[in-house]
Amino acid sequence: MITVTHRASIRMADSMTGLFTGADHQADVSFFWVDETPGGGPAFHWHPYTETWVVLDGQVLIETQNKQREIEQFVATPGDIVTVMPETIHRFRARGQTNLHMLCIHPAPRIIEEFIEPEDTE
Repeated sequence: MITVTHRASIRMADSMTGLFTGADHQADVSFFWVDETPGGGPAFHWHPYTETWVVLDGQVLIETQNKQREIEQFVATPGDIVTVMPETIHRFRARGQTNLHMLCIHPAPRIIEEFIEPEDTE
């Protein structure tokens, strides 16, 4: 059996980003199909599994936070594949003059993420 899903059918409300939830499509993987304007991105969060990003177009600023609450920053560009290890507190921001297009792959039928309260990231 094969299923086909069009990107337009998984777009999140009030966003150009798509959310493919594997469990809804008999798949063991889920992903965000990111289309983010410069400056946009999620708040700090973490996952209990490895997340893999494939940067398709644009630039992305990646920030991680360690146990001492120190922030590390990385920049990724088209062609880069980024691996975020389990339980790593992270976020990203689209940067540059064009939208960020990126796949954020989660090896689970449903995305599991825990957002960090703003006071926890200062």
